Amino acid sequence: MKLAILSRSLKAYSTRRLKEAALDRGINVKVLDTLKFAIDLKRGAPDLYFRGKLLSEYDAVLPRIGASITYYGTAVVRQFQEMDVFCANTAHGIAN
Repeated sequence: MKLAILSRSLKAYSTRRLKEAALDRGINVKVLDTLKFAIDLKRGAPDLYFRGKLLSEYDAVLPRIGASITYYGTAVVRQFQEMDVFCANTAHGIAN
């Protein structure tokens, strides 16, 4: 399983603990900075770019979206949802 944790603070205690817990369970996990994504809005073929490169496929996403980036963070999560990636928290749930 390949898991992405979306977080602005890569060294935050909660983010580190989530990553450690995933690694302890044998899950391939990466922490990705939410603001480093670019969204490709092609109809029928949604894509995400991370730091200018096409993002590889992930099985699940664990969003950790703070209040200061809610609008852009939910757009990134919504794009993951359009790509049929399981999101622990939906964009709609985060916005609420």
